Amino acid sequence: MSSPYRKHFDIATEVTYLTTPGSGLLSRETKAWRAKRDRDFFDSNSNLREQQGATLDACRATLGTFFNCPSQNVFLSSCFSSAFNALLAGLPKQAKVLLLNNDYPSVNFPTILSGFEHQFVTMDEQLEANLLDTIATFKPDVLILSIVQYISGLKIDLSFIQELKHQHPDLLIVGDGTQFLGTELFNFTLSGFDAVLSSGYKWLMAGFGNGFVLLSERLKAMLYANIQENYSFLNNQWMNKSVVQLCFEPGHLDTLSHGTLQQSLLQLEEWGFAETVAYTQKLIADARAELSDRKLLLNSIVKRRPQSNIFNIQIDHDYYQTLLDEGIKCFPRGSGIRIGFHLYNDHSDLEKLLYIIDTKVK
Repeated sequence: MSSPYRKHFDIATEVTYLTTPGSGLLSRETKAWRAKRDRDFFDSNSNLREQQGATLDACRATLGTFFNCPSQNVFLSSCFSSAFNALLAGLPKQAKVLLLNNDYPSVNFPTILSGFEHQFVTMDEQLEANLLDTIATFKPDVLILSIVQYISGLKIDLSFIQELKHQHPDLLIVGDGTQFLGTELFNFTLSGFDAVLSSGYKWLMAGFGNGFVLLSERLKAMLYANIQENYSFLNNQWMNKSVVQLCFEPGHLDTLSHGTLQQSLLQLEEWGFAETVAYTQKLIADARAELSDRKLLLNSIVKRRPQSNIFNIQIDHDYYQTLLDEGIKCFPRGSGIRIGFHLYNDHSDLEKLLYIIDTKVK
């Protein structure tokens, strides 16, 4: 099965690009838009500088539509980490936070550094049961986790998040969506999450310098609550912005970067995002079967049904250079080699990977 989307990307014939978990590719159309936008912006006759506000509003609106979140609850950022640190700074200081052990360092480290009382949940094939057990004893105010784990590809059961929110409506649930958004249809309003934050440079194929936050009304009201109550002391020129917006968007945002994010989302809509998801879901199901048959997957993945686009192939790091020499773009992570399949990949990529493993990896 060949990819109907591959023709939109510049991928050298000798390259098998399986490292979207590290950085996604930009389509030819998005790159052309960027080039024209950059030329126009630095033309002295251009009025694009004066359109900064409208450009960013348009990006927020597109994000809101794409992920079903009210645009007034969408906030832009240069990357996930900047937005996440702003969110942590706005949470009540007495909040008890539940984390996953070995989650993404940019999730766990700043949370711990912020001084919150916290506990860790064991991340294995029984993740959801582990969460329920720890929630019952620790009684956290906030649960923070990556929707898809960056090393293993382990994915939280999204229906579990919905049920968890139903059972614990006061629990704030915050998700890092960087390794998830762009791989699957996602309705933020119905998801059970109070916040999902993401960078755009991986599965959203939008390059660096852009990120965003989707917030529930409840969490938006809770963030920086004391400052929101005393908003009147702020400078008059900021009175058209909320405290939450000022904290997530404290300075100038790059309209080229966020325009690129918007263009990528619009192209996904043009292709039919549901169709791209159906295509990649079939591809990763086949990849899972082949890699499982070869006993190359972690037990925590084999024993779970939710499957992300990421796999950690259990082969020695010594074979990383072998894979690179054969044109396989990948990266050593954890106990194996991390790969990922996106819409520009197809079965020829999978077949080449399997051939190299079968013939050159002992």
